[in-house]
Amino acid sequence: MGANVGDTRLTFEHALRALASLPGASLEAVSPLYKSKPVGGVEQADFLNAVAAVAVPAGPDPETGALALLLALKEIEHALGRQPRERWGPREIDLDLLLFGDHQVDRTEDPWLVVPHAEMANRLFALAPLADLAPGLTPPGWSVSVAKARDQRRKLDGAGAVVPVELG
Repeated sequence: MGANVGDTRLTFEHALRALASLPGASLEAVSPLYKSKPVGGVEQADFLNAVAAVAVPAGPDPETGALALLLALKEIEHALGRQPRERWGPREIDLDLLLFGDHQVDRTEDPWLVVPHAEMANRLFALAPLADLAPGLTPPGWSVSVAKARDQRRKLDGAGAVVPVELG
């Protein structure tokens, strides 16, 4: 989850409730919040980011299940007021599908879906909260754990690129 427009913490709360209310879904865990610098070169406010682990019905096959979840995420974004803007621009909410169990899905036609997320290894704002939930997890097709990937990415991006948010 990522957002930098409006009351992002409240939007995250609504997003988590919506995820937990998906048919057959169960919200398993939520990472701490992180603040991150925007990527992509568009001038904008810092983002808040988190990762949620949600158990969902697998569907008849991994591609169908992952696609159904992706479409549900897009519906939640819309319901929470996400506005169309330029690529890598400000967002009211952004819900990305990082992983779908231990499955790999490559559906690059419309709607576009690649799992594990095609850019996850390059995004410290996804790796840091994911490593809080599952540090020893090695995503399908990867040769290193999420924690190792986070540490490697932090060396490239710098320690201040993504920082934990103090609650209170």
